[in-house]
Order: sequence, then C-alpha cells, then structure tokens
Amino acid sequence: MDLIELIKALLIGIVEGVTEWLPISSTGHMILFDEFVRLDVSPAFLEIFLVVIQLGAIMAVIILYFHRLNPFSPRKDRAERRVTLGVWGRVLIGCIPAAIVGLLLDSWVEAHFYNAVVVACALVLYGVAFILVERVKRRDTPVVGRHARHASRAAQEQSSVDDRERNTARRAAPARRVAPARRPAPTRRPAPTRRAAPARRAIDARQDDRSLPSVTDEVATLSIPIVLGIGLFQCLAIIPGTSRSGSTILGGLILGVSRTVAAEFSFFLAIPVMFGWSLLKIVKGFVLDGLSLTSTEWGVLVVGIVAAFGISVLTIRLLVGYIKEHSFAAFGVYRIVLGLLLLGFFAFAGSAVL
Repeated sequence: MDLIELIKALLIGIVEGVTEWLPISSTGHMILFDEFVRLDVSPAFLEIFLVVIQLGAIMAVIILYFHRLNPFSPRKDRAERRVTLGVWGRVLIGCIPAAIVGLLLDSWVEAHFYNAVVVACALVLYGVAFILVERVKRRDTPVVGRHARHASRAAQEQSSVDDRERNTARRAAPARRVAPARRPAPTRRPAPTRRAAPARRAIDARQDDRSLPSVTDEVATLSIPIVLGIGLFQCLAIIPGTSRSGSTILGGLILGVSRTVAAEFSFFLAIPVMFGWSLLKIVKGFVLDGLSLTSTEWGVLVVGIVAAFGISVLTIRLLVGYIKEHSFAAFGVYRIVLGLLLLGFFAFAGSAVL
C-alpha cells in the first residue's frame, strides 16, 4: 500500500468535506486540485472514487441531524413524528426533478460541459447571483446580526434620553394629588392540564441537541410549490461549477426562504441524491464493468471517505453558525475570484479543455 497515495486521498477528502457543503462548487475545486495532486490510480477507479467519496460527506448530515430526521425516535411524540415525516416527504418531492434530469442528461452533460471554461463561467455567474440576491434580501428584510446590535444599542440610548426628559418635565410640573389606585382582585391561575406534557417533552428533546439550530419544524412548513422550485434549482447542479448546495441555497433565497432553512433543506436534499448517485456509480463500476481494486485503491477509498466525513462535520457546524449573522455574499466574492483564477490558470497553461 502506497503511503503517498493515502496522503493524497486524505487531502482530497478534506477538499470534498469543505467544498461539498459550502456554496463554492466542489467540482471547481477538484479540477484545480487535480492539477497539483493527482492520484496514481486507474481512470475507472478515479471516476468512481470522486463520486463515492461523497458518502463520507453525507454521513455527516445523517449523524448531526439523526434525531431530527428519525421519525421513530422514542423521544418524539405523535405530533413531532408527523413533522419529521413531513420533512422527509418534502425532501423526496424536492429530489424528483433532479432524479429525472440526472438520468436523462448526465452522460450528455459530462461529454459536453466538463471543461475549465464552463466551470469557471459557472463559478463567476453564481457568484454574481449570490451577491445580487443578498443585496435585494438585505434591502427587503430587517437588519440582523451585528448591525441589529448597533441598532438596538442606539434605540436604548435614545430611550434613556427620552426618559430623562420626561423625568425633568415631571419634576418641573406642579404636584397634584393622585387618588390611590384600587388593588385589583386576585385572579386564580388555571391549573396546568395534561396536554402540556407533550409540549414539555418536545422542548426537552430539542434542548438535548444544542449543537445545531433547530429549524426542522420550519422545513416541514415549506409549501409544495417552493419545494419543487428548490428541486428545479437543484437540477442546475448538473452543470459543473454551479455547486449542488449553491444551486439549492440560491433557489431557496430567491423563493423567499430564510438562509438557515435554505441551508438545512439543502443538507437534507443531499441525502437521497448523493446516496443514489454513489449507488449508481458503484453498480456501474463493480457490477456492470467488473472493476477490481488493488490494495492501494482500497486504502485510498477508505481514507478519502473517512476524511470527507470528519471535515464535513466541522464544515456544517461552522456554516450554520456563520449564516446566523452573515450573508452568503462572501461566498459569492470567493466564487468570482476562483472562477477568474481558473480561467487565468488554464489560459496560461494552454489547456482550456479538460
């Protein structure tokens, strides 16, 4: 087993774990990364490896959201199970357009669009789209995050000034007798009913997992037209360089979904899509084509999947924390810069077509 190839697989797994969930195109990064770090494996194995490595990334979503996505969890009551089943129903509906388009056009797109020019143009185009959508969203929605804290502080200072002015005016005004206010009759607080117990259990269940913001209930309220709309945007990810997460998140933002819900729904949509795509590649390579792997290739596959899983866990946690107070505009700028670098690199290398 070649240690150098295992180190290369580790680096590829890290790139996959970071770029799969950020809206910056894992394909674009893999193309650029392949120019500097190339695996010494057969072309047939490499084609399978770059797809199957996504299994490690998707396992991170399943582990992180296991309780919320598990309709049979003993910690959930009947209402929460209905919510979870509603989430899965929306995920399956959202995957229908991508499944149809992928089966019909995958081979044709791979033959005509897998080149540096298309990837770079898609990176730049989506980068501009993210910046424009976030600018419109910021103009139409209340201020959030750090700006909201500044606005709140200013409002508090203004309230203090108003209070001082009212106190000064009250002291300057002549005193007058005020009739004592009647004490209101005491009211009895109604005894808690048994119906409050499931709600308490639901709150306790949600508090058990504080690692990620719980917006699964909001995902379950997405309308079917919005779900299908996001699913149609996911079809655009068949073009290399667009990014699957970038397509679904951008579609959600355009359709009026919040950043956190758009990101979480994008994670959930990846589960059947990436599992199905990996399964097709495995069946095609190992069953139909009869591919056999060397010991080094088996090691490369395992190391890449494990690395993608570990880095994906960190990336998802960081992303959902970041978008609570920041927009996706920074990712748009990054995409534009990366796209221009790709165009410049391949133009200088004299290899615009991969």
